[in-house]
Formats: sequence, C-alpha cells, structure tokens
Amino acid sequence: MNGLYQKMKEVTFAVLPIMGIVVLLHLSVYQLETDYIFRFFIGAAFIILGLSVFLYGVDIGVSPIGSLVGKALAKSNKLMVVTAGALLLGFIISFAEPDLHILAGQIDTVTSGMISSLEILLIVSAGIAVMLAFGLIRIVYSIPLYLLLFLLYLIVFVLSLFTPPELLAISFDASGATTGALTVPFILALALGVSTLKKDSKGAEKDSFGLVAIASTGAIIAVLIMSVSTGTEKLSGTMQLDTAAYQTLMGPFFKKIPQVSLETAAALAPLAIIFFASRQWLVKQKDRIMRRIVFGLFYAFLGLVLFIVGVNAGFMDVGLIMGYQMASMDMSLLAVIMGFVLGAATILAEPAVHVLTRQIEEVTSGSVKRRLVLIALSVGVGAAVALSMLRIFIPAIQLWHYLLPGYIIALVLALLGPKLFVGIAFDSGGVASGPMTATFILAFAQGAASVGGADMLADGFGIIAMVALTPLITIQILGLIYNRKLKKGKKRNAS
Repeated sequence: MNGLYQKMKEVTFAVLPIMGIVVLLHLSVYQLETDYIFRFFIGAAFIILGLSVFLYGVDIGVSPIGSLVGKALAKSNKLMVVTAGALLLGFIISFAEPDLHILAGQIDTVTSGMISSLEILLIVSAGIAVMLAFGLIRIVYSIPLYLLLFLLYLIVFVLSLFTPPELLAISFDASGATTGALTVPFILALALGVSTLKKDSKGAEKDSFGLVAIASTGAIIAVLIMSVSTGTEKLSGTMQLDTAAYQTLMGPFFKKIPQVSLETAAALAPLAIIFFASRQWLVKQKDRIMRRIVFGLFYAFLGLVLFIVGVNAGFMDVGLIMGYQMASMDMSLLAVIMGFVLGAATILAEPAVHVLTRQIEEVTSGSVKRRLVLIALSVGVGAAVALSMLRIFIPAIQLWHYLLPGYIIALVLALLGPKLFVGIAFDSGGVASGPMTATFILAFAQGAASVGGADMLADGFGIIAMVALTPLITIQILGLIYNRKLKKGKKRNAS
C-alpha cells in the first residue's frame, strides 16, 4: 500500500493550496455560511481520498490493461486491427475520464439540460477515439507530428468560423478535460505497446510523444462538428445551487452517492468487460497480474465515486459562491488577482507537473533546470487564469482573441524549435489542466460570469482551454533555449 500512501500525499499537496486560499478569502473578503464551509472541507476530504484511491487503481489496474492491449494489438502486426482497437479503447477510456464527467455535468447544469452530460460524453469520446486511431497510424508510418498538428488545427480554425462563442469555449474546455488522470496514462501505455510495430526503437520512442495532443484535438473537432451540423442556436446559461438537499450537513453527499455510483459503474463497465472477455489472451496464466488488475478496477471505481461526490456535493459550490460574491461586490481586480494566485498555486502543487519537469531536465541533460520550468509554468498558468477572469469582466474580449494568437505562436514554435519538445509541449496541456482546474477554478470563473453583463456559457467556460494552452508555448520556448545552449556548447568544443 506504499503506492496508495504516495498518491494520497501527492493529492493532499495539490488540494491544500485551494483550501488555504478559500480560508483566507473566508476570513478577509466574504464570510461563508457555516454549512458551506464545513461541506467544502468534507468535499475536500472526499476528493483527497477519492482521487488517491482512483489514481492508485489506475496505476495497478487501468494502465496495465492499456499496455497489455497495446502489445496484443501490435503482435497482430495488422494496421486494421490496431486502428479498430484504438477506436474502441479510445472511446471507452475517454467516456470514463473523471475531469470530463465534471465538465459534462457543469455544461448540463448551466444549459438546463439543453446540452446533456451524456451528449457531451458520447460526442467527445467519439472524437478522442478517432484521433487516437490517427495518432497510432502516425506512429506506424512516422508522419511528422508538426505536420499533422498543423492540419488538425487548420480544421479547428475553419470549423470555429461557423461556431457560436459559447460552444467554442466548451469545445476547447472539453479538450483540456479529456487529457486527465485516466486518459493520459492509458494512452501512453497503449502507445508504448503499439510502438513495437516499428523496427526503429529510438524512432518509436520519439514518435510516441504527441499522441495525447493528437487525441485531444478530437474533442475540439467533435464538439465543433456537432455545433455546425446541428445548427445549434445561441444558448444561454444560468447556475443555481441546489438548496433543497441542504437541510442537513451531509444531505448533498448522501443524495449524490447512488446516482454517481451508477454513472461510474456504467463508465468503467466497458473497460472491465473487454478485459474479462480477453483475459486469457492478454495475461495468459499469470494469476497475480490478473488479481492486481481486478483490484485496480475496483479501486478506480471506488475512488471515482468519492471524487465526483466530493466535487459536486461541497467543493465546487464554494468556488461558485466566491466567484459570484467577488463579481457582485465589484471586486473585479481582486478576482483577476485571485485568478492568477489560484492558477500559479495549483500548477505548483500538481504532481504530474513535477513528473514533467523531471522529464525535461533529463531530456536536456540538465541544461533546462526543473526550477526554471516550474517558474515558467506557474507564471504562465497564473496568467492564463487571470486573463480568463479579465475576459469575464470586459465583454469586448472574446475567447478566440486569446486562443487564435496563442495557437499560432505554438505552431510557429513547432516549426522553429527542437521536434522532441514539440511532442512534449503538446502532450503537456493535460498536465496543466488537472482536477483542480476542472473543479474549483472552473466554478470560480462561472460564479463570476453569472453576474452582470457576462455570458455564463461564452465567458464562464474556456478557462480549462486557456490553462491547457500555456505549456504549448512555455515548453517550446524552453526548447529553443535548450537548442541555443546546445549550439553554444558545440561551438566551444569545436574551438
């Protein structure tokens, strides 16, 4: 159980900054009702326990399934089999992603069911599945990552011209939400297994970077196609707290558990069915591996239930209230500053970010220090959240005013910088947009957007997209710095 203890320590450090900021705001800016503050702490405890158990289950159960399936697909040595497997598994694993469930639930609530959570889950999962298949084909045929990304974002740009602002925000948020705690490890494990199709092992390792980035564009394209094909009219959104269940302190938690349990079981069931149906083929007679995977699936189910209940029954409500109160009390400047602090603190506490910084330091042989990467990401994500809050208070600023130049810069850097950093950068969007962004920070923005002239959908969403954009630029700039240092070192050695 050392793995579970380690996960709990990591998740606790990720949640603590949010808890500290809430306590500070509660004491200095707006005093929350006693029940709300207690539910917030209970919800935080649910999140810490639930996310820890879930991540432990992913490590011992879900990721091994991805690796085993990837190797089994590769052994077939048939591109059609690999493609079909990617379509099926990409859909299943995306459908079970916790961050996507949180976002889909928010969209359902804000639009009063006009865009249902099931609709978002199905459409986004289908988009992820198609792009995952394309990503694996790219690995097999060694298609340059930057060329495929240029093509995909060109498609995104063209579709965006015909999409209402509110659905544009949702589509990019869906992309950031899908690259979460479940999807990323599974996709990486699947890529590792499929890479054995290539004879050049070094080429396979390099090409495996970028698969998450390609898959995540599927979420954007799928929602945009939904908007264009259905001719969706302009939507409006509202957000209200469900006070009916709040007569007792634990009322919201008890109310959510049965529904969330059923939804979680339905989300994870396809993955479990595939594994049990093919267990003899995948793991042969290794009972020990089989038992670990079964326990892992159970832990993933239990942890996901606790996490979603904690988020929906106590955690996000406080974010919503804090954002609403700051906007209604005309504290827009403070809200923007708090957006920066929330973004910077969250990214520093995100465990996956520390894994990324170690990876970059190793790849560059120490030329790009971890501390530099952490500072760059922290400032970048803080600025992304602050700019998102600014967009809420200044109606003239639209999401595409940020995203269009941001992605143009990222794609230009992809042409100029080291190609290894291109894959790492585009894969890292999901690292930045972690569970705290998809929960508390999103709720904070929506609370602020529910006041005055802001649009709850067009302005309240889009914050995950902004956070996910940051590493694309930051890490590629660090790649240019590394390249420059490398060239200087070669010149010194030559002289």
